[in-house]
Amino acid sequence: MITLILGKKGSGKTKKMMDLCKAAVEQSKGNVVFIEKDNTLTYDLSHKARLVAAEDYAIKCYGCLYGFIAGMCAGNYDITHIFVDGLYKVTGDDDNAKAPALLEKLEKLSEQTGIKFTLTLSLAEGDACSCIKKYL
Repeated sequence: MITLILGKKGSGKTKKMMDLCKAAVEQSKGNVVFIEKDNTLTYDLSHKARLVAAEDYAIKCYGCLYGFIAGMCAGNYDITHIFVDGLYKVTGDDDNAKAPALLEKLEKLSEQTGIKFTLTLSLAEGDACSCIKKYL
């Protein structure tokens, strides 16, 4: 299952995602992973969630992010939720034409593993293409 949270910068996407992460940590019998660009949220997230700073792992493109996530899933069968805050920031690429391909790969990975993915995009809902809107 893939869920997207869309909105322009400053619209509260990160706060909403943090609330969803908190709920996931409380309900999950497995591991919850929260990926962001840097360590900004270190003290804001529950210590029970695994915070990953993408910049520590040289994630610089959509393919790199997918490989990183797939590797985490392969190495830890107990992951139940993965949150990605700021897809464009994490990948360093704000070309929203590339996002649908990543979302399709994550959807297949979700079907295989049962992991729920939640991502934020700095994009107004009205500017999103139908291939992105289907994940709202």
